Amino acid sequence: MVQPGGGFDLSQIMQQAQQMQQKLVEAQEELASTEVTGTAGGGLVTATVSGDSQLKALVIDPKVVDPEDVETLSDLIIAAVQAASANAQQLTEQKLGPLAGGLGGGGMPDLGSLGLGGGL
Repeated sequence: MVQPGGGFDLSQIMQQAQQMQQKLVEAQEELASTEVTGTAGGGLVTATVSGDSQLKALVIDPKVVDPEDVETLSDLIIAAVQAASANAQQLTEQKLGPLAGGLGGGGMPDLGSLGLGGGL
């Protein structure tokens, strides 16, 4: 990547940036189509979210529905959604972590110092 005389091969840097951007887009699309679940109350409430944290489904076991205790049901729903969201975040870190590491982790030079901005 470094040319004789100490300069950078800008075309090679830009090509690598485009490849990384494509991989990032592909990973984001894969995440959006992947679903993860979280449960609460020993499985009485199950929330399903997409990898991009969109709530897709909520299953409530009828045993937990008590008109006299709506607060417990609300708490279980919140706990299940939070667990599913945490699982989605973990999945996101697994999928995008290696790509994000390449953006600033030594895989490429700091493009901001070249006056190209930090939008990568």
